[in-house]
Amino acid sequence: MPAEHITFPGHAGTPLAARLDLPSGPVLATALFAHCFTCSKDIPAARRIAARLASMGIAVLRFDFTGLGHSEGEFSNTSFSSNVADLNAAAQYLASRGMAPDLLIGHSLGGAAVLRARAGIPSVKGVVTLGAPFDPGHVAHNFEDALPEIAAHGSAQVNLGGRPFTISREFVEDIQAETLLPAISELHAALLVLHAPQDAIVGIENAAQIFTTAKHPKSFVTLDDADHLISRAQDAEYAASVIAAWAGRYIDLAPPAPPPGAPEGVLRVTESSPDGYLQDIQSGPDHHAYADEPLAYGGSNLGMSPYGFVSAGLGACTSMTLRMYARRKGWPLLGIDVEISHDKVHAQDATTGNPSRIDQFTRKIYLQGDLSTDQRHRLLEIADKCPVHRTLEHGARVVTLLQDTATQS
Repeated sequence: MPAEHITFPGHAGTPLAARLDLPSGPVLATALFAHCFTCSKDIPAARRIAARLASMGIAVLRFDFTGLGHSEGEFSNTSFSSNVADLNAAAQYLASRGMAPDLLIGHSLGGAAVLRARAGIPSVKGVVTLGAPFDPGHVAHNFEDALPEIAAHGSAQVNLGGRPFTISREFVEDIQAETLLPAISELHAALLVLHAPQDAIVGIENAAQIFTTAKHPKSFVTLDDADHLISRAQDAEYAASVIAAWAGRYIDLAPPAPPPGAPEGVLRVTESSPDGYLQDIQSGPDHHAYADEPLAYGGSNLGMSPYGFVSAGLGACTSMTLRMYARRKGWPLLGIDVEISHDKVHAQDATTGNPSRIDQFTRKIYLQGDLSTDQRHRLLEIADKCPVHRTLEHGARVVTLLQDTATQS
């Protein structure tokens, strides 16, 4: 997945570190991602969501808030309001590049921040929250033991996730004074609320409050037994898939006209992560599939193998070809089932004489309907005229070009 590592000035003018995940093809829309409290732009959930959206043509900007991750500035001088201001700065940066955000996505306190920031970003058509609090002051429970010291001395150092952070009195007062009710009730954008019922950090009642306060269009999807950080790969994958499917309903993802010689457009395959074999396959804005390898071969088994897709193409093309022919003839073909199995069998190489193995696809066709023997035999002949069958039988020429891309992760 192409990416740009960039910086832009935050609310206080200090440089904020960001990553812009770009589609391999044309940019059809843009999303802005806000990470959770004291996290960074690079947590697994953010990476997977960005990769999935990029595969369908949505560029994703994720950045570190002031004083966190690789961004400059002092975290002790930040507040919820400054996070909102950083989001607005990020949106302005995108707009300066002609990529004003269509979608805001926020995780935990970042979810509260995108709800609050929406009013200042008019280009936004949809907002997504993951494990977000209805009341930003909820975050204070992470350091409630230090609240007396913060009140007495103006700040205190607390341990969050094994790392030290200085929390100021201004930060506490800011989150306690903030209310999201007006921002949510006047969101003027489609809303998707994602939350896990067993979230031990931000309770599910927060999702209920956000959802009931918002006006339609709004959607709620449970993340089942995911943890607050959505740290398990399968949970991040599920969240990414839901967001991608939902976003396509509210954001115009019309692709440009297909290039000459490719009437069906360009099919794009994007690696989900360098750690496994999962691939996002996107054909236009509407059709997505996963390719993967079985667990036994180091994959995560979330999609068909590449050979599985070849078999699927043969089976689908066979069924479509038979239906077209029977429909044109007016024959009583009521249903079609095609079974494909793929194997390699020994054969003698035609040119070298050396033993080799060739691919064999065994195709079983089941035809339903009151068809005569002659009609069934004719349909069997027609099956061999399926375009994919002919491509596999006659072979195809593959032209491979190595293209220049943006900086890779």
